[in-house]
Amino acid sequence: MNLADYLPVFLFILVGLAVGALCLGMGAFLKPHKADPAKNAPYECGFEAFEDARMKFDVRYYLVAILFILFDLEIAFLFPWAVTVKEVGATGFAAVVIFLTILVVGFVYEWKKGALDWE
Repeated sequence: MNLADYLPVFLFILVGLAVGALCLGMGAFLKPHKADPAKNAPYECGFEAFEDARMKFDVRYYLVAILFILFDLEIAFLFPWAVTVKEVGATGFAAVVIFLTILVVGFVYEWKKGALDWE
């Protein structure tokens, strides 16, 4: 084993560490040192910032976020099907129709239960 053979690996690691340190240093140097009032607004986290950690908070924000992720991931399963729609034939089409039916039934159920109502 020759150490010169590993020079590109060491150089790659060194450049990666240097770029990371440079980005962190520039961020610390260029950031605004005075907090912006909009940054502490409840829009970003769902409730008022800098209050008691044991306060009651509304779980609707998290429920809507989880439902968005759930339905978004289910829709992501349609992309592989869309790419291979010609190869899967009628069986694949029927499977996607069943999948979309279950998705729509779940969405309608959540809608009727009021999980998407913000007020």
